Amino acid sequence: MAGEKEKTEISPDVIRGYIDLMILRALRDGDSYGYEISKTIARISRGSYAMKETTLYSAFSRLEKLGHLRSYPGSVSGGRERVYYSLTEAGKRRYQKKRDEWALTKDLIEKFVIEN
Repeated sequence: MAGEKEKTEISPDVIRGYIDLMILRALRDGDSYGYEISKTIARISRGSYAMKETTLYSAFSRLEKLGHLRSYPGSVSGGRERVYYSLTEAGKRRYQKKRDEWALTKDLIEKFVIEN
């Protein structure tokens, strides 16, 4: 319709570099399992980003192989089995490194998008 502004979305290419940061942040406050982690990411993003299940679980696998997460079996109410994830010390360091990287990236890109 005339006069309506087209909604801008974040490119998957841009988000891809920050998937680890989002997952590590979601686990910063304590251990959790996949569905709860995806809900935490959606909550923190105020509903503007929902991580696909395949993206989430492939990231879990990658982060665990890198030593940033560890997984262990657990259960939730009703006795359902879940795989829980927790941050390792290496994961905490990786989270901080990704935060620092984001700050530098944001400062750089702002130079190109903010009119002076």
